[in-house]
Amino acid sequence: MVASPPRSIRIGSRKSQLALVQTHWVQAELQKAFPDRMFEVHTMSTQGDKILDVALAKIGDKGLFTKELEVGMLSGDIDFAVHSLKDLPTRLPEGLILGCVTEREDPADALVVHEKYKDKQLDTLPEGAVVGTSSLRRLAQLRHHYPHLTFKDVRGNLNTRLAKLDAGEYDALILAVAGLHRLGMGDRIHQAIPTDISLHAVGQGALGIECRADDPEILNVLKVLEHKPTAYRCYAERSFLRELEGGCQVPIGVSTTIEGDALTLKGIVASLDGQNLVQGTVSGPTETAEQLGIDLANQLKAQGAQTILDEIFATIQRS
Repeated sequence: MVASPPRSIRIGSRKSQLALVQTHWVQAELQKAFPDRMFEVHTMSTQGDKILDVALAKIGDKGLFTKELEVGMLSGDIDFAVHSLKDLPTRLPEGLILGCVTEREDPADALVVHEKYKDKQLDTLPEGAVVGTSSLRRLAQLRHHYPHLTFKDVRGNLNTRLAKLDAGEYDALILAVAGLHRLGMGDRIHQAIPTDISLHAVGQGALGIECRADDPEILNVLKVLEHKPTAYRCYAERSFLRELEGGCQVPIGVSTTIEGDALTLKGIVASLDGQNLVQGTVSGPTETAEQLGIDLANQLKAQGAQTILDEIFATIQRS
């Protein structure tokens, strides 16, 4: 009797250009590792893809870019989903887990400028220059350091944002280094913003693969993509964010490094106007990554972080 071929594995993805580039990379890597398996990509539109004329902070973001994919996994329509890890909430629906974290690209924020400012850096942009960002995290930190600049919300995919910049609607944009590199647009990076100016988003630059908790076959397949150093760094970052009960649309920034088996996590919580800012650093063994995140969150709460976050949530609800 001839054994039946192994079942096809269905990968869920958003339809955006960046999401598909990332998902097709995962598909290709798994195909190389498992040449006898079939990996199919199934695309879905999420709520975050459909609402483009409202600031993210005003519509909330718990599952904004993930919910439809999660429903697909729980119903068995897809086997796992590929996310930009920064978009994946720190609390997942019952029955789903973060099955794999891939090796991280540069997690820094990038300054992209209009042609007329190609001779400028972030700290030399003139007073009143219009800088586009849809991230409250970037906004708060940059307002703190550069109160003379004008900040304006910007939505849409990467090509749409760059077109608005080139058309003169903005003088500069703040985007993710990783996304620009993945789309072959690294030449648009004018400056990688140093961490002493802007700490990056939790999980930024890494891919997170979400799957069903009770599917050992898929979990075993995903192991080939796991990058442990990145995973430890992101576990610490996500634990920090989870303990502060903040989504990615609050001004919480992080930076992590690993030397030997020691992980260092730096975190920041800032008010929307950039005037009030608390930050701290913790270090410890990589195996204690999640506890380090909890410890840092409690350290910043003792410095007033919760008060800042409560004021931000109240402001967003009123707007």
